[in-house]
Amino acid sequence: MARIALVKVQGGALVPLTDNDKEYVDKKRVGSVLEADFKEVRNPMFHRKFFALLNLGFDYWNPTGGTVSPAENRLLMRFVRMLAQYGGELQTLQDMASGYLDHLAEHRAQLETEKSFEAYRKWVVSEAGFYDQVLLPNGSIRREAKSIKFAKMSDDEFSELYKASFGVIWNNILNSYFDNEQEAELAVNRLLGYV
Repeated sequence: MARIALVKVQGGALVPLTDNDKEYVDKKRVGSVLEADFKEVRNPMFHRKFFALLNLGFDYWNPTGGTVSPAENRLLMRFVRMLAQYGGELQTLQDMASGYLDHLAEHRAQLETEKSFEAYRKWVVSEAGFYDQVLLPNGSIRREAKSIKFAKMSDDEFSELYKASFGVIWNNILNSYFDNEQEAELAVNRLLGYV
């Protein structure tokens, strides 16, 4: 049983939403009868806008050197402050920690061979706070990005995801290329042909 999305267009016809949906319909013979239970899903244009935002950030993202997460940086700096309380020179410890983080970033950048849109998308969604924590067999916990499929989120939840993802992409990537958030949002709209 296939699951496809259709959009009602001018004149009352239902047309496939995505290339995959169109491919499925095109495989059917003329005169084939397809039976379906219909439910209205969130705004497909907003879904496209979300992917335009992801694509804009992905195009500007350069993975070399920026592979140490802010959370890792904060954790190490908290540890440095704790060590300083036990008699270490704070500035010296901070300099050593910064050197270590630079070394770690360079090492991780060398491990990356090419950018992966899927990994990037999952990172954005997870950093935006839309993730589940999964307990692994070794006892560690990993964050897994939530699904953003049409059937999984309401319009309101998807709107929250868009705003939070915009913040993640702005703070980590786009703020180096655009003067303000409005310019970045305008670039997203241009990708969609709104402007």
